[in-house]
Amino acid sequence: IKFIRFDIYLNYHSNFFLREIRLRTYSQFLQSYQSVKLSSMAKEFGVSIKFLDKELSSFISANKLNCKIDKVNGIVLINRIHSKNNQYQKVIQKGDLLLNRIQRLSRIITY
Repeated sequence: IKFIRFDIYLNYHSNFFLREIRLRTYSQFLQSYQSVKLSSMAKEFGVSIKFLDKELSSFISANKLNCKIDKVNGIVLINRIHSKNNQYQKVIQKGDLLLNRIQRLSRIITY
């Protein structure tokens, strides 16, 4: 990981690379469980609970991780979403965006 920080070309993007690596590791770690205590997960990764909570929250809000954080009990609850359902939702969203763009273009062309 140090080579990324000291490389002339990669240094500018080092924060992005390391963040994406952490996202992958969190995703792979959570894949095996239905729920995990924040404290045990923080211990496994060698980070503080506060850091882990903040980072998981940012990934969850960006829809990069499918889970919820129960702050009262200190538990991460993993939501299992079927890949076909997820793909279907993405296709619907892209279709809606395409229809909206076509409608805007047709308004511009007709006037």
